[in-house]
Amino acid sequence: MAVLTETLRSGKPKRGVLLRVLPPSMYSGRSKAVLERTFLTYSHFWMLFVSGAFEPLFYLMAFQLGFGKLVGEVVGPGGQAMSYVAFVAPGLLAASAMNGAILDSTYNLFFKLKYAKLYDAMLATPIGPLDIALGEVGWSVLRGGIYSVTFLGVMTAMGLPGSWWAVLMIPAALLIAMAFSAVGIVLVTFLRSVSQFDYINLVLMPLFLFSTTFYPLSVYPEAIQWIVRIFPLYHGIELMRGLSVGVLSWSMAGNIGYLLALAAIGIYGASKRFGKLLLR
Repeated sequence: MAVLTETLRSGKPKRGVLLRVLPPSMYSGRSKAVLERTFLTYSHFWMLFVSGAFEPLFYLMAFQLGFGKLVGEVVGPGGQAMSYVAFVAPGLLAASAMNGAILDSTYNLFFKLKYAKLYDAMLATPIGPLDIALGEVGWSVLRGGIYSVTFLGVMTAMGLPGSWWAVLMIPAALLIAMAFSAVGIVLVTFLRSVSQFDYINLVLMPLFLFSTTFYPLSVYPEAIQWIVRIFPLYHGIELMRGLSVGVLSWSMAGNIGYLLALAAIGIYGASKRFGKLLLR
């Protein structure tokens, strides 16, 4: 905490648009200090990064060695025929970005909010609620980026991407992580106890299973298809899958817009909730 306070005293934030518009109690331009504090903390637990990258890789290897032998080619974006493993891999990358972001912005944040009282100490400095929200979301995006690069490297080694456009799957994963992290922060501010995390898992499991991660949208009845299209992970997977094979369409702009809107709403809601809970 002493390092953080010293950083805040010496740092002179740049005069950006938000600093001109928002009150100092809401945003002071010091979200980097929150991100730096989290980075320094996790630098002593670097094995967490290594272990977090293994789960999606195990899924990918299981489909390559198991299901990939049983299922033939499937229809991908633009009507292209592709192997089942190449079809599933972008979905697993999107799901990995979602799960990593939710883990950081719910379980870890709940401990810092309810038990460590870390944010109470931060708000005693020039940091505002929006700084905290941006700093925590930024950390989730950074962590998601590390996992995404690892996952895409394994995909490339297995020869799964069908286009150089697949490089853009990394910023797409960062966008997914940002959206889910922002929403996760809002949700965790309403939780009263650890047992209530079951409600979050109850939402995540259907998202993971039914957002076309493992099979195309066409397998659902038409009424269910409209419900699936509402899922944020579906938009992330559609974006990933199109980039993986290099099939670009205007619908991708809609996918990006959906995730950006979700992230913006989440960050705004998180800052309001932090202000309501801690600045009373």
